Amino acid sequence: MQTGEMTAADRRIDRRQDQFHTWGVYGLLVVSALLAAVASDLMAGPAEWYAAGALVVAAAVLQLWHGPRHGRRTPSRRGTVYYVLRWAISFALTWLNPLFGFYASTGYLDADELIPGTRRQRLGLFATSVVVASSQAGGMPFHSPVQWALFGVMLVTMNVLLMVAGHFAQQEEQRSRDRAATIVELERTNTALQQALDENAALHAQLLVQAREAGVADERRRLAAEIHDTIAQGLTGIIAQLQVVANAPDLDIARTHLERASALARDSLGEARRSVHNLAPVALTNDGLPQALKNTVAEWGERTGIRAEFTVTGPAEHFHEEVAATLLRIAQEALSNASRHARATRLGVTLTFLGDEVILDIRDDGRGFDPLADRARTRTGGFGLDGMRARAERVAGTLTVESEPGHGTAVSARVPLVRHDR
Repeated sequence: MQTGEMTAADRRIDRRQDQFHTWGVYGLLVVSALLAAVASDLMAGPAEWYAAGALVVAAAVLQLWHGPRHGRRTPSRRGTVYYVLRWAISFALTWLNPLFGFYASTGYLDADELIPGTRRQRLGLFATSVVVASSQAGGMPFHSPVQWALFGVMLVTMNVLLMVAGHFAQQEEQRSRDRAATIVELERTNTALQQALDENAALHAQLLVQAREAGVADERRRLAAEIHDTIAQGLTGIIAQLQVVANAPDLDIARTHLERASALARDSLGEARRSVHNLAPVALTNDGLPQALKNTVAEWGERTGIRAEFTVTGPAEHFHEEVAATLLRIAQEALSNASRHARATRLGVTLTFLGDEVILDIRDDGRGFDPLADRARTRTGGFGLDGMRARAERVAGTLTVESEPGHGTAVSARVPLVRHDR
C-alpha cells in the first residue's frame, strides 16, 4: 500500500517537472521577447528587430522539435544537439538585446538531463554562464573596461555558485543512494528476521513437545523411584517381619512382628498415595527433617537389629520441603541398601547444617563394595546409587560414594540449603 502511494507521488512530481521544463522554456522566451520589445532603444535598427524576431521563431520551432520532455530525461545525443542549438540562439539573442538573458538561463535547468557525461555537462553550464553574465554586464559587444570587469565578476560568481550547488546536489544524490541501499538492506534484514521468527516458532513448538515428553518421562521415573524407595522397601520389611512370625517360638514375639508388619503396610499405603500426588513423605507430615531422620534411623535399627545412631551438627534450620524429601529418600535408600547388602554391625547417620549447604552422611562398617563395578552393574536398571545421585542432582546437589571391599561404605549427599519460613 505504501509502495503504491510513493510510486503515484513520484509520478506526479515527474509530471510537474516535465511540464515546467517544457512550458518554462516557452515562458522565459515570451518574457524575454516582451522585455526586449519594451526596451526597444537597446536595438540599433529594424534589421536587428527582424533578426531578433526570426531567432524567437527559431527558438519556438526548436522547442517544438524537441517535443514533450516526458520519457526523455535520459542524456542523449539528441538532447546535446538541442542544448547546443538553444545555446546558440540565446547567445545571438543576448547579442542583439541583453534582456534575452532570461531565455539564456534555461541552460541551467536541464544540462544534466540532456548532455551525457559530467565534463560535457560542466562545459554546457559554463557556456550558459558566459551568455547570462554577458547579458548582466550590458550585452555584447562590450564597450568599456567596466563592462569587462563586471562580466568577469559575474562569470566567476556564477561558476562558483554552480560548483557549490553541484557539490550539494552530488551529496544529496549520494544520500539518496545510501538511503535506497539502506531500505533494501532493511527489507532484506526484515525478511531474514521474519524467517528467523518462523524458525523460532517452529523450534519453540518442537521444544514444547520435547518438554512435554521429557516431563512425562521424568514423572514416570519419579513414580518408579518413589515406588522403589517406599513401597518396595516397605514390602521388603513386611516380608521380613512375616518370616520372623513364621519362625517365632511364642505368640508374644509373633504379635510384635505382626504389629510391625501392619505399621509398615500402613506407611507403604500412605507413601503410595503421596507418591501419586507428589506430596512429602509420611515421615515429614508432622516433623522436620532432623526428627524424621531420627525416627527413620531408630525404626530401621529396631527392625534390622543393627546398632544405628543419628547426629545433627550445626544449627538446624527449616528449609524447602522438596530438599527435605530428597534427603530423606536418599537416607531411606542408603539404609535399605545397608540392610540388604552391607552385613554391617554399626551404622551412623549425620545431618550437618553448614552455612548455605546441608550435608547428609551415612556410614557403615559392612563388607563394602567396588563403586565402579556396582555402577556398571546397575547401569541397565534399578534405582540404587544412580537413583540416589539423580535425586541429589534434581535439587542442584551432589552425591559421592566411598567404599571398598572389607572396609565399609560411606554415602555423602551435599545439597544447597533453600530456606523456607514456616
